[in-house]
Amino acid sequence: MYLIVGLGNPGSQYELTYHSIGFIIVDAICKCWNFQSFSKRVDYLITSGIINENKTMLLKPYSFMNNSGIPVAKIRNFYKFSLDNIVVIHDDADLELGRIKIKKGGGSAGHNGLKSIDSLIGNDYWRLRFGIGRPDDQRNLADYVLSKFSSFDNIIPLVEKIAKNIHLLQQGDKTAFISSIA
Repeated sequence: MYLIVGLGNPGSQYELTYHSIGFIIVDAICKCWNFQSFSKRVDYLITSGIINENKTMLLKPYSFMNNSGIPVAKIRNFYKFSLDNIVVIHDDADLELGRIKIKKGGGSAGHNGLKSIDSLIGNDYWRLRFGIGRPDDQRNLADYVLSKFSSFDNIIPLVEKIAKNIHLLQQGDKTAFISSIA
């Protein structure tokens, strides 16, 4: 069984923001693989389904970014997920817009959602890092990540490719996954 976590912030004011790309991608996976609608719990949204014969849960922590680890730890501990079977999808300002990297473990690079998760379950899970770049104007990074995508239509094809090919990542084939979305 797999757990795919999309990081973001709850509320309509945060929809389509750079910091909520994890929510956007998990929603696309849900739609692509015909999962049931998300069920609302106290501090998360959750659904489950099958991706290429693999039972998979999709999780959107609704506890705001700084507390993302709380619902992740709840689900991980209840269902006894191995860290090898957890993928966290998040924005990464150190990668140019639309660049994707996959890695297992590592530091948080200042990402508060990852810091929260790391503090509660450790850091040896898979990360799908979605590049959002850095502001090209004088805005600080905090204001930038909470702003809306300047050209959301341009990233839709990439989001859909990620959703369609997420099974390759579950199979552990990082190279095929990255090739499939290039």
